[in-house]
Amino acid sequence: MRRKLLFVLYQPYKWLFFAPFLALNTIFFGVMAVIVSTLINQRIGSYFGGVLWSRLNALFTPMLVKVEGKNHIEKNASYIVIANHQSYFDIFLIYGWLGLDIKWVMKKELAKIPGIGFGSKKVGHIFIDRSNTRAAMESLSEAKKKLVNGTSVVIFPEGTRSKTNNLLPFKRGAFKLALELNLPILPVTVLNTKNILPTGTINLMPGSVKMIIHKPINIQGYTELNMPELMQNVRSVIESGLTD
Repeated sequence: MRRKLLFVLYQPYKWLFFAPFLALNTIFFGVMAVIVSTLINQRIGSYFGGVLWSRLNALFTPMLVKVEGKNHIEKNASYIVIANHQSYFDIFLIYGWLGLDIKWVMKKELAKIPGIGFGSKKVGHIFIDRSNTRAAMESLSEAKKKLVNGTSVVIFPEGTRSKTNNLLPFKRGAFKLALELNLPILPVTVLNTKNILPTGTINLMPGSVKMIIHKPINIQGYTELNMPELMQNVRSVIESGLTD
């Protein structure tokens, strides 16, 4: 009953303030990301167009954030960051609070979103066509060139958003990339973003979320032959955080 009342009271704020605010600042930060990436470098551009953008929109949602496990990240190390996917607000949470210079492997549909699409391309993010295996692998190959000097890539191996706390089947692309680049995997568990913006809806609500950064998983000893074992290992670690 309390949540229903809060939902009703929140609607004027969502439609009269937050929705237009999100649209305008997304365009603004997208332009800033392009300018800074072009004139200075992509890392600083990504900070303007990603970290600041994410934190600002989380503040005005409002979305309260708690992070555990930041001590597991080694300075200047590059990772294949693998996280579960519950909501579009996962992007705000990970981008704003992970504390790494990151590139995203994003589904191609997001390239059409004003500000996000154009700005993301300019700061070096990678869009993937999941319907075309060859094109998907070419996109992942492009990612190899970017993962240097502490820059990491974030991939949602489920490929789409889960409507519950249950993980969907993992796709192999992220793990194949980790093996090819010989980079450790950084498992991340995202909690409660589905309560902020449930998948397939526009029922935005304020709330609290949590991100658990687990210990990196060394991929030494894994090959194409035992990749399913690696996938299950990572899945189990991420899943363990969902019961937190």
